[in-house]
This record gives sequence, structure tokens and C-alpha cells, in this order.
Amino acid sequence: MSYISKTITSAHNDEIKQLARLAQSPRERRKQQTMLLEGIHLTESCLDAGIVPERVYLNEAAAAHPEVQVLLRRLSAPTVVITVPETVLAKATALASAGELLALCPRPQPRPSLAGASRVMLEDIQDPGNLGTILRCAAAAGVYDVMLSKGCVDVYSPKVLRAGMGAHFALNIHEQADLCAELARYDGRKLVTHLEGSTSLYAQDLRGPVAFVFGNEGAGVSAEALALADARVRIPMPGHTESLNVAMAATVCLFERVRQLETAAG
Repeated sequence: MSYISKTITSAHNDEIKQLARLAQSPRERRKQQTMLLEGIHLTESCLDAGIVPERVYLNEAAAAHPEVQVLLRRLSAPTVVITVPETVLAKATALASAGELLALCPRPQPRPSLAGASRVMLEDIQDPGNLGTILRCAAAAGVYDVMLSKGCVDVYSPKVLRAGMGAHFALNIHEQADLCAELARYDGRKLVTHLEGSTSLYAQDLRGPVAFVFGNEGAGVSAEALALADARVRIPMPGHTESLNVAMAATVCLFERVRQLETAAG
């Protein structure tokens, strides 16, 4: 064992209280520049990305779990592993019951955007499930850069992290971006999905660099961002529905790009 080991037994411990505040407060997480990973899979994805957890809070009841033991063998100082009773860990999780562990990690810092690459731009997305699903889709579709406006829900909230299923660590995520400024200087195509779009998504050539802009669940994309778009595209819906959920719309768009690239590659 090369990590630092501790034990906490009381839910009234100051460290557990601080952990609960981090779980509940986006402001506190941003202030501390941290994120909370719930469970084995997310913590493994974090380690695979080269991010070292500061502290791991281990559910005493899961300490002997084989996957937990494998993960613990990957840890070393300065990571501190703190064993806590399940009832205590439950105070600091948004889940119905405590998982195997919670990992407290530094937020990844964004790197410069890739020149000549496609990107996803998200304006005021509020639902954590939608945001996490879009990130997962972007990672699966091979789009590396994701930019989020200041009005988006905290991208490193526990709910978004769970919905992303590790996608955060495969992406270059820019928080609180000025989307209009980014759109204005983007050299590729700029597409916005719109219910009253004048052209079908499937009529667009998506083989080159494309910025896909997706807007708020209720209000859609702002007038300012719409004005900077090259095209307002609609997703054909011959069935009986008015619109698609924003995460579903993003999935359709991103994988139409994949389809076109695959077709062009033969």
C-alpha cells in the first residue's frame, strides 16, 4: 500500500461536512476547483486520464470488493484514502445509497482548442442528464472540443459526471466560454439546429470542420448566436412529434457527421 490511509467514523466530522457541501454546491466546487467522482468506473476513467485524486473516501462495506482492491492498487501518495462507514458516506452523495467510494479530484484544465477541428458549443443547457449525454455523444463521435456558456449547469456536478460515464476525461471542456466571440472567430462551418430551419441536416456537408451549436432546452439558441450561424438546420421528423430533446438532437447531428466521414472514407 503506497497511498496515505486514514479513518473517519463520524458524520459530524468537519471533513465529511465539507464533502457534503461540495456534493451540493456548484459555487463551492468552482471555488475549490474540484469535482466529486462517485463509484469505481468514473474514478478509473480519471486515473486513466492521468488525473490523481486528492482524496478517496472508501465505503467500509465495499473495501473488500475485488474491483475496489484493483483500483486501490493504482493509488499512491499524495492520494489519501479515507475509510468511512456506509452511513457516513451516504451523507455526502446525491445517490439514493452510498456507492463503493467517492473520489475528490482537481478539475481538468482546458487545453488550447485544436486548429481546424470540429467542436460542440452549448448555450445555457440546464439539465444535468442532457449535458452529460451530449458530452458522452461528443466523445463517442470523435469531437474533442466542447465549449459551454456561462449559463450552463456545472459540467463537473456529480449528476453530469454520472451521465457522462467518463466522457469528461476524453474531451477538452471549456467552461464559461463567450460562445458568440468563439463563433465569430471560428473558421469552419457554424450550424444551429432550429425547428424552422430552412435546410435539412442531411443536406449539409459535414465532412470538414463544423461547430454544432445547441441551445437551452426551452429557449433554444439565442438570437445573437443564431445571427452568427452559417445555416439553421432542421432534423426531419416525419412522425408525430414537434421536437427532439436537445441531447437527442445533438446525437443525431454528431452521428450524421460520423456517417458522412465513414462514407467518404469508403
